[in-house]
Amino acid sequence: MRPLRVVLTGATGFIGAAALQELGLRADVSVRAVGRRPPAGGAEWVRADLARPGSVAGVCEGADVLVHLAGVVGPDESLCEAVNVRGTAALMAEAVRAGTGRVVHLSTAAVYGPGPHRGAAVGELEPAPVSPTSRTRLAGEAYALAAGAVVLRPGLVLGAGDRWVVPALAELVDRVPGRWDGGRGLLSAVDAGDLARLVTALAVLPGDGGATAGRVFHAGHPVPVRTGDLLAELAELGVLPRVRSDLAWEECLRLLRATPGAVSERQFSLLARDHWYRSDEVWTLAACPPGPGPLTRLRAAAPWYREAVGRGGEAAA
Repeated sequence: MRPLRVVLTGATGFIGAAALQELGLRADVSVRAVGRRPPAGGAEWVRADLARPGSVAGVCEGADVLVHLAGVVGPDESLCEAVNVRGTAALMAEAVRAGTGRVVHLSTAAVYGPGPHRGAAVGELEPAPVSPTSRTRLAGEAYALAAGAVVLRPGLVLGAGDRWVVPALAELVDRVPGRWDGGRGLLSAVDAGDLARLVTALAVLPGDGGATAGRVFHAGHPVPVRTGDLLAELAELGVLPRVRSDLAWEECLRLLRATPGAVSERQFSLLARDHWYRSDEVWTLAACPPGPGPLTRLRAAAPWYREAVGRGGEAAA
């Protein structure tokens, strides 16, 4: 019996590299990585650039599954539009043309815009994206759904290779030293390796994916993480300094505004206040155990994080 032929975009990125590793553990799967540069590990590679939609012609030929994890994150509206919308549209059209039977597409819970959001299921919130990244990721979803994709909206993704979440927390602890709003914010978070396991499980589901095809799912760990617990665990691991006092939200905002930095007030809110989206359904449908949760997984990523935030010589107390 021939292996399942999977086309993977984003294989050199944070989440995509974890997915490539997870897919590579399966003897019944062969992977064709599509991107601007070859991934680690010697997978088959096809050169393409989503910013040039014509370059994806033929990449899905003979494929059983398309796993689309590539995307642009940043303030450049034109680049986000080119890759996240036009590139996605071209890729989905290619999958349909080639008869690729299953598509897994990565989006983001940031499409919901400013919170607080607490325990919402898919369909209970109207998307209200406010950044170039989230606006174009939402627009890209439409092309994926039209191709029958399962669309995943993770919240915060943690693990070795994370260059946004924990680095942003490190800056914010310096600017606003305390437990923000008492540390009570509930966040949808997931370890990159666990998200990769979920992506792989969805990719190898029989047929067209059955109950997951053509649907949107939240893709955090089913159990939300408290902001205060996240800060405490990172401090215990020597990644962040300890914070000992509770700060009211208005005081948090005053301190943030008084000390300029790269992290915006909107981004601070995403990390400090409720942004929790109910995520249990997709793990059940994929028959994929979600694992112990992102806080437990942090220990393995701690050495990488300590280097990333400039605390490489500090160990947990």
